[in-house]
Amino acid sequence: MSTKLLLAALCFANPACAALPLPELSHTLTTLKPAKAAKNFTLPDLDGKPHKLSDYRGKVVLINFWATWCPPCRREMPSMEHLQQKFKDQPFVILAVNQQEDPDQVFVFTGQLEPSPTFPILMDRNSTVSNAWGVLGLPASFIVDQQGRVVYRAMGGRDFDHPAMEQTLRELLKK
Repeated sequence: MSTKLLLAALCFANPACAALPLPELSHTLTTLKPAKAAKNFTLPDLDGKPHKLSDYRGKVVLINFWATWCPPCRREMPSMEHLQQKFKDQPFVILAVNQQEDPDQVFVFTGQLEPSPTFPILMDRNSTVSNAWGVLGLPASFIVDQQGRVVYRAMGGRDFDHPAMEQTLRELLKK
């Protein structure tokens, strides 16, 4: 486990640390120039159904690496569902890739969310995909364009239903 992940887990387990106010979620993305080819992967969802990134070619894909013990991950999950609902009629999909947790634990957590996620929750039990994608801490998000290239990334929690995020997606969907 990386040092950042270990520190976050220790902080979350400590009641004094858990009582600290959480920072606001950002709404900015880092543009990757040049865009780079997204590394393909296949991961199962909570029902065991495999999802292959390349099957979403032709759509804009938001890939979010997260864990239930991560406070910013927990905070941004409802905003991802709001974004999913706003863009449900567009060629857009969210793939939330959980790190190293048991599917039953993730199922219980997502059942407590309001609104409950309608996008696929994928299981990266050994962090194979997150390691291949260079994820060093959680949450980490990447936006893949219709041609299968990573064009944006975000490290840390994001407010995904912020108007600036929506505008970025609208512009990307026009291309």
